[in-house]
Amino acid sequence: MFFVPHDWRLALATVLLAGLFDVTIGEPPNALHPVVWMGRVISALMGRRPHGRPRAEFAYGVLIVVVTTGLAAAAGLLLTLGLSYLPWWAALPIAAWVLKTAFSLRGLVRAGRDVQRALETDTDAARARLAALVSRSPDLEPRLIVSATVESLAENLTDSVVSPLLYFALFGLPGALAYRAINTMDAMIGYRDEREYVGKAAAHTDDVANWVPTRIAALLIVTVAGLRGAARAAWAALRTQHRPEYGPNKTLAIATMAGALGVQLEKPGAYALGTPTRPLTTDVIGDAAWYVWVAGGVTIAGAACLAALLAWGPWR
Repeated sequence: MFFVPHDWRLALATVLLAGLFDVTIGEPPNALHPVVWMGRVISALMGRRPHGRPRAEFAYGVLIVVVTTGLAAAAGLLLTLGLSYLPWWAALPIAAWVLKTAFSLRGLVRAGRDVQRALETDTDAARARLAALVSRSPDLEPRLIVSATVESLAENLTDSVVSPLLYFALFGLPGALAYRAINTMDAMIGYRDEREYVGKAAAHTDDVANWVPTRIAALLIVTVAGLRGAARAAWAALRTQHRPEYGPNKTLAIATMAGALGVQLEKPGAYALGTPTRPLTTDVIGDAAWYVWVAGGVTIAGAACLAALLAWGPWR
């Protein structure tokens, strides 16, 4: 699974060093970012897709999933094999850096904070910042900008942190990069518009890949809420506010975050989750970002321990 398969110490160090890279360095330039490369592959494949034929579009969408995920996993496998020929002190930082590119905790929190700071002085600037997090109407009022930001922070705790680290712990770099390819495909083509049929396979694959991690993320929010005496409210929201008609994962962490914060999060024309006991002011974004920071830190530590356990265990 790892570049040194039986060494639990290197497994542990890879995740912890990747977390350190994320917090201190952040994202690499676009020219060096694997997610950007994945996006280019997906865009190239989409440029050749059929139009106006649902069955052909769906079949082509399956092909996009297979090709893109396969390329990402193959890249991770080749890198893992290549690193196995290097001494540990050279292989460790390379593996950790590649893993870091598959997740982003600092970037997620920074994006939320950027919206918060902008909203305190300039609503139009906040709307522009929000576009980096989620696609919503460009004329949202401040209350709904807060809601959309908090929703995105909660939902992306799974996509940007929990899922890639879990898949690394289970399957190494091939697993982390394959997951990132799946999530990138869903973000690019998994919509109910003119891309509906070609994007169905990507959307369903993303649902399957995130089913367990989303529930882990929701439980992490409940656990962190205990530090602020809000665990019971978060747990109640997790159990009662999730709206599965919007997908098996979509609203689970969002509802849990709403309960933890004591707010109602609303997507106009769709759902309203949580019981409003406080107004949707900019400080709510700050509180949500704190939840994500802490839950993300716990995720990094937990993934490091799981990776070490799987590398050390008697089944190896």
